[in-house]
Amino acid sequence: MKAVMVIMSLALLAGCTTQDGAQWLALPGMPVSCSKPDSAQELALSMADEMLAEGRPHASLAHLEALPADMAQVRLRKARVSRLLGRSEAEPLYRSLLGGCLAAEGEHGLGQLASARGDNLQAQRHLLRAVRLAPTDEKVRNDLGVVYLSLGNVEQARFEFLTAIELKDNNALAAVNLVSLLLYQDKFQQAADLVSRLHLTPAQFSEARARAEQLKKPAARTDQVAVVTPAASTVTQQ
Repeated sequence: MKAVMVIMSLALLAGCTTQDGAQWLALPGMPVSCSKPDSAQELALSMADEMLAEGRPHASLAHLEALPADMAQVRLRKARVSRLLGRSEAEPLYRSLLGGCLAAEGEHGLGQLASARGDNLQAQRHLLRAVRLAPTDEKVRNDLGVVYLSLGNVEQARFEFLTAIELKDNNALAAVNLVSLLLYQDKFQQAADLVSRLHLTPAQFSEARARAEQLKKPAARTDQVAVVTPAASTVTQQ
């Protein structure tokens, strides 16, 4: 009898371990649910968003771990927290979204990961797919502009930054990136006009000028140009 109890206990423990692991890793074979969250789930998702916006990614993850592992919105948020924390789980989580209702967000996240590791050609491929799936997402447009600029495609970068700004007037991130690009091209009057029109602060202009100076250096680093981060937009969750 004791042996039976031990075997049952081990089976239960194994079941819990598998469930927890699957909840975090979101294995590729697991189906993704696009069902609408109920009121309690909406509250937990909102709490997770608030924690992330406040710079508390571990607390955000704690709220997410209480939610169903197959929910697309949960996987997306877990992927973003993982990316912010530099965890390897981010990529499989983003990939699990491809082909589903949040495919654009999955491609966007994979593009951001590729850009962060310096693989701008791969980042461009993912972000172009994201743009095709969600052409009016200003955050995707901004990040594609960043990648184009990193690849030296200035005109395409300018086009994407302008698109991002026109899609959302108060898109300060894309505005600072565009001012950086204009200063990099020595188009000082255009940069000044943009600063005035979009009401950028002196601090934002200084930031743009510093980035332009970095871009002019032969070994300019891509991380000197702003890229959307999860905390930058926790309402729409980029």
